[in-house]
Amino acid sequence: MAGDRGGDLAGDRGAQPARDLAAQTPAERGTPQDTGARVITVGRLFGVLAILLVPWTAYVALTLPPRARAENYDLAWGGFDVGLVVLLGCTAYAAVRHSTWLAAVAGATAAALVTDAWFDVVTAPSAADRWLAAAMALLVELPLAVVSAWLAVRGQELLALRVRWSTWRSLRERPAVHRKV
Repeated sequence: MAGDRGGDLAGDRGAQPARDLAAQTPAERGTPQDTGARVITVGRLFGVLAILLVPWTAYVALTLPPRARAENYDLAWGGFDVGLVVLLGCTAYAAVRHSTWLAAVAGATAAALVTDAWFDVVTAPSAADRWLAAAMALLVELPLAVVSAWLAVRGQELLALRVRWSTWRSLRERPAVHRKV
């Protein structure tokens, strides 16, 4: 975006302002092949990490005690719920505004809702609390997660349509080049 600063996330003060994507040359942006190769490399890395996580998950499942006292349990859940409120608010805003980041925030919201439902049910201290958590999961959290996932998919489709529409408009508005024969 115009006004964004380039450089690293720490805020490299000596960096020049980033140029708008449309104003960048192909060399500055990188080619689609470069980007595609990077995405494939990161995808392979995630695949390796998933494979490495399997033995760790088995180890944790087999060795952790069934009960444990958790310090800051209230802070952990309160903080998670604050994050969920922020995600729901961002998803609402992005959906109403047809924002380009709707897909990302709605996907994160869906994941957080499923996570919340899971941990509410499995950490419930009594049978009555477990039934209440299961009811909340089935009636509120999981349906809302499905809607959030739908918004994520639909948001991605909207973004693709916007890109196509923008490309079509820019090509249509470009003045015709006349060549002398």
